[in-house]
Amino acid sequence: MKVIIVGGGSVGSSIARELVSHGHEIVVIDATSDVIGRSNLRGTQWVVGDACDLDVLQRAKTEDADVVVAATGDDKANLVVSLLARSEFGVPRTVGRVNNPKNEWLFDDAWGVDVAVSTPRLMTALVEEAVEVGDVVRLLSLQTGGATLSAYTVPREHPVVATMVSHVPWPLEVALVAILRDGIPITPSGDDVLEGSDELFFISTAEGEDQLRAMFTTARAITDETEPAGSTSTRATAPTHTREHPSPGG
Repeated sequence: MKVIIVGGGSVGSSIARELVSHGHEIVVIDATSDVIGRSNLRGTQWVVGDACDLDVLQRAKTEDADVVVAATGDDKANLVVSLLARSEFGVPRTVGRVNNPKNEWLFDDAWGVDVAVSTPRLMTALVEEAVEVGDVVRLLSLQTGGATLSAYTVPREHPVVATMVSHVPWPLEVALVAILRDGIPITPSGDDVLEGSDELFFISTAEGEDQLRAMFTTARAITDETEPAGSTSTRATAPTHTREHPSPGG
């Protein structure tokens, strides 16, 4: 896969280094030649120039790229690069770095951005995920189609514990894409049984994410109300379903 990374600073260099180690063809574009020596990157091609200039993008053969990553420290530049990559070169996928969270609303399909990555949002999400077991936490906004990537850590005394994936009434606009259990990723099937402390990862629409949050919150509230005082049970009964949903992943 050919990936063009615009911005050879610490963020762009880190991305390039990781992708090179995975065997991808990497081209880094930066406005100054100084970063080439500082980056200590091997196995990458460099193009010096302003990536907001069509001539520079042409020198990088952007039309051959599978992905363009706009990773500079300037949100305006990242937007322009994403738009040019999509509209002028037909790049199938663009990833835009959001430096100022106030600008996040701009990073959408109108500017040619498929995935907007906001470091403050990711850091906040990771903190919330670590301390807020039982809350649906949004990790990423995938601008194409308005989809989101979110995570949920199952409390040990939740109704879905000991329930098969296919028996949980997932909202229609939600797909369970992965389960992280004891640090091991699992591709979920309908026969998998959920356990307490499982980390569940979902792709959904914004509306589906709200429905997912409501589903988990409602189910937990019912359990809290019906749990006998002083109970030490760590296994809860799964909620009764009135409508069957297709099992995620199969």
